[in-house]
Formats: sequence, C-alpha cells, structure tokens
Amino acid sequence: MLFISCGRQLVQSSAENDFNVDAELNYCVKQTSKALAQIPDNGLIPRNIAPNATQWRMVDYTDWTSGFWPGELWYLFEATADSKWKKIADKYTEYLKPLSVSPATDHDLGFQVFCSYGNGYRLTKDPEYKSVLLKTADTLATLFNPKVGTILSWPRDVANMEWPQHNTIMDNMINLELLFWASKNGGSKQLYDMAVSHATVTMNNHFRPDYTSYHAVVYDKETGKKIKGVTHQGYSDSSMWARGQAWAIYGYTMVYRETKDPKFLDFAHKVTRVYLDRLPKDLIPYWDFDDPAIPKAPRDASAAAVVASALLELGVYTTDNNLANEYNEKALGMLKELSAKYQSKNHNSALLLHSTGHKPAGSEIDYSIIYADYYYVEALLRYKKIAQGQKPLITYKLN
Repeated sequence: MLFISCGRQLVQSSAENDFNVDAELNYCVKQTSKALAQIPDNGLIPRNIAPNATQWRMVDYTDWTSGFWPGELWYLFEATADSKWKKIADKYTEYLKPLSVSPATDHDLGFQVFCSYGNGYRLTKDPEYKSVLLKTADTLATLFNPKVGTILSWPRDVANMEWPQHNTIMDNMINLELLFWASKNGGSKQLYDMAVSHATVTMNNHFRPDYTSYHAVVYDKETGKKIKGVTHQGYSDSSMWARGQAWAIYGYTMVYRETKDPKFLDFAHKVTRVYLDRLPKDLIPYWDFDDPAIPKAPRDASAAAVVASALLELGVYTTDNNLANEYNEKALGMLKELSAKYQSKNHNSALLLHSTGHKPAGSEIDYSIIYADYYYVEALLRYKKIAQGQKPLITYKLN
C-alpha cells in the first residue's frame, strides 16, 4: 500500500487496499464477547491463556497487566459506539480505583490506570475518571528520584538490581504518558519535568552505540551515577529483547508528541531503525533478536502489536516521505501478519496467540497475553484513522 504526505499527516492513496480493518475489528468484538461469556464475574481481570488451554488465568487489580482488559473494552466501545461496551468497560475500570489512593508499589501505575481510566476519560469526560488519573499521577511521582532523574521501577529487591540502589526499566517509558497528561490537565507542572527528565536520562544511559536497549539500568541512588545495564526478561545483558525495544519505540514517539522536542523524534527514529532492520521477513519478532535458537525460538506477537501501533503514530511526525511510507507499510505488514496467522479464533477467546512474557523465568511462553490484544486493537483503530484521512492519535489524547 502507498501512503502520501498531506502536511504532517499521512493519508492513504487510492491504491487498492487488501486489508479490511473493519473485518478485523469485528473479529475483535466477537472474540471479546466470547471471552466475556466465559470469564467469572468475581472482581478479577483476565491476563493470559496457556497454549493448550481455553480459560483465562485471572488476576486482581494489583497485577501490572490489570489495565489492559478494561482498556481493550474501551477501544471496542470506540470502535462500535455500542453502549454495552461502555457499561462493561466502566465496570472493569472501577476495579482499579484503589490504585489511585494506595502507596506506589512499582512504576506500572501508568499501564494500569492510564489504559483503563485514561481511555475512559478520553471517551466519556467523566470527572470521576479525571480525579482518579490525577491522584494516580501524584502517586507515581513519589517514585521519582531527583538525584538520578528517573522513576524507580521496582521499589523492592529484584534479582540483579542491587537493591536498595535505584533501578529503571525500559517499560517505564510508557508510564510517562500519565505524568504528561496530568501536568496538562490540572496536575503539577513538576510532573511534566519529571517525565522529560526520565526520558532524557534513559536516552543517555539505557542504549548501546547501535541504539539497542538494555532492559534495566541500575543507578547509584545517591549520586545518580550509572552502575550497570542488564537484562531481566531478555536473553542476555547484551541482547535486544524484542518487547523492550518495542517499549522504546512507542515511548519516545509519545515523548516527542508531548514535548515537540526534536531530539526525542530523532531518537525515536534511531531506536526504530535497528528494530526494523533486524526483523525477520514476516515482521513478527522472535522474543529476543539475539537468541541463538532462532529460527526455533518463540515469537512475540505482543512486541509486534506495540510496534505496529507506534509506527502509525511515528509516521505522522516524519517529514521524510519515504521513511514515513516505510513506517506505515511496515505497520500494515505487521497487522496483516498478525491478522492472518496469529489470531486465536477457535483456539481460545483471546485475540492473538504466540506472545512471550518472561522466557528466562519460564513464564508465559507462547501464550495469549492481554497486552498483545490491547495493542493489537489500538493499532487497528489507529490504522483505520489513517485510512479515513485522519490523524491516528486516538490513544490518550485526553486534553
């Protein structure tokens, strides 16, 4: 498919499109309806389905993935304008309300509360949702260490993190969006400064010369000096863990959107380039680009979904038409492959198969995982916006 530049916005050309985004969104509606009929109504939230299972493993609101299920439901409300999805999304969103008034146990508050309450507020403007978001941003900010300049990701003893030193993981880039939003919607301006500081310090310390990322960096909590870069969920300390690089691509694209600072846009291009150049031909990454077991290593559909969504936004900010077209073509290719070969269909009631959670721990290998589904729907909605000649910023554009 060819995309043409229209100012800073990309719109689809008249070339024939063989990807029916409405059909894929309808699939998501049907699968999620099937899931709702199966999961227990007991205050818990679906997280994953094992390869040979059909039932969701449920978790409570404190699990780091708890915001993705209500977020997916909000996306389906947006896709269908059917009020039944709004009602169900609100129900599961409310499960997470205690997070806004509890002490921060880790950085994942952005994933948990922004995917749920954030999308809910964007679509409904419910003032109660806004209140929860602002309270949660203040809670997340309590993990910011000004001596280091980043948010503490895991305020507890985690293997190889040299606790009680200060650790920051790449996933944390996504959670900055809550701070940016809050600073522009009634919260303290300091939240904005914290988010910019975190993105800048991470940019300076979290990447190798080829722009591949460490999963985690450990800092001296008193001096802010970098102690080491390591992995937690990747193959090795020197490897490119697929989902970690995906978080970097998505995160720096978002940081540019919120700051309009060209250094973040330039960096988003650089961390994207190394990922795209090393992808297999089908555009779905192995769980880690450096696993010596490739091509027999597990894939990670979740990383593909995250990057597909990020590329559709990054293309909007890209003034080089050839590069912008490449981003959109690659995003479309990822969505086509996920839709053709990774959909769960009759295997279970998730949307996608073949994601990898934490391979070194033997956890969630070749599973259906809720965050893969969330970013898959998000990418489909963003793609549809572009196909309609609109900007794809449907996600978290709350102010």
